[in-house]
Amino acid sequence: MWVQRLLGRSPGELRLCRQISARIVNESNVEVRPEKEAKPLTFPGVWLRDNCLCEECFHGSSKSRKLDWDKFDTRIRPVSLQTDELAQEVSVKWSDAHESRFSLGWLKDRSFEGRRQEEYLREFYRPATRHWAGAEFQQVAQHFSYDEVMSKDSVLMQWLQALAVYGVALLRGAPLDEGVVRRLAERVGFIRRTTYGEEFVVQAKPGAQNFAYLSLPLPLHTDLPYYEYKPSVNILHCVVQTESAGGSNMLVDGFHIADILRRDHPADFERLCRVVVDWNDIGSEDGREFHNIWRAPVICLDAAGRYTRVNHSVPQRDSHFNVPLEEVLPWYESYARFVRLAIADSHAFKTRPGDVLTFNNIRLLHGRTGYDDSEASPRYIVGAYLDWDIIYSRLRVLKKRLEPGCQ
Repeated sequence: MWVQRLLGRSPGELRLCRQISARIVNESNVEVRPEKEAKPLTFPGVWLRDNCLCEECFHGSSKSRKLDWDKFDTRIRPVSLQTDELAQEVSVKWSDAHESRFSLGWLKDRSFEGRRQEEYLREFYRPATRHWAGAEFQQVAQHFSYDEVMSKDSVLMQWLQALAVYGVALLRGAPLDEGVVRRLAERVGFIRRTTYGEEFVVQAKPGAQNFAYLSLPLPLHTDLPYYEYKPSVNILHCVVQTESAGGSNMLVDGFHIADILRRDHPADFERLCRVVVDWNDIGSEDGREFHNIWRAPVICLDAAGRYTRVNHSVPQRDSHFNVPLEEVLPWYESYARFVRLAIADSHAFKTRPGDVLTFNNIRLLHGRTGYDDSEASPRYIVGAYLDWDIIYSRLRVLKKRLEPGCQ
């Protein structure tokens, strides 16, 4: 039977309340009807007991369970229910003599309904990506004011959302000093340190230890593919731009290129998802020697077949290739197709002083056209990295604060 608790409420109070009701289903589940005509929501009893929010079971300030799982009964059953319409709560008494209370809002946010779960994963957990062709770059690459990103949380949220969905966004009007990338990173969270330090300068250098520190054309690539835990987002602040004909940035959505392979060349797609490649980087920076190696396919998928990252760098593949002999030539042919498709679809543009280019380093491939480096025409770019864990965390905090009804 449905359980309602109305006693002690004045008629005026009842009119303001939704007629919340609840019942036990199949002896182990709790079904909650938020309003009289609303569709009921079903919650597994074991999940509700695991998520009891009382002080005995839950540490409020750290948002952590205190349950002793060595004694937790997975066969727990609800034995009785009460609803409080004014407080909009459901109270559950359990077969272990414990009692739990859950607010209707808390329950609705955690509904097991498929549509609600999909919405949570798509909008709050990690915004769904939107893949794009090079010809769409002008439409998908949103521009933001650096000053507004730094001063307005609403604009900060819009920038991070654009990065999450499209993998690229540009900030305009940044000061021409080397501290911009650090201040921007700290507005989100903190900088990711790598072999090359926290901030790095991209300019032509004699005796360069990195291919990017040359004025030669820089082929499309992902940064640091030889790291197991790669930096997620690249921040490139243009302080001085060469006046020579070159120096343009090139970008291409690696997930879009993978889409093309999956659709039109499935054998190449399968091979690039399966064959493990040795990526490496050998050198020194600030007197410290390094030899980084990580083995991973070009296209990485999760268990559901969704892209997690793309690894690509022609200069920084190791000469070690630990695959069967018969796999070598087919892999080269598949990889050549991937590279040619990426080059053909790439979009080139030139940043100007005060621009900050931000993009997803584990999704987009980036490069640079060659340029003439001279005292009369220098190029000076300051870079840094952010990690997606930090970005997603900041984005969720902003959404909770700024978007009513968000998780």
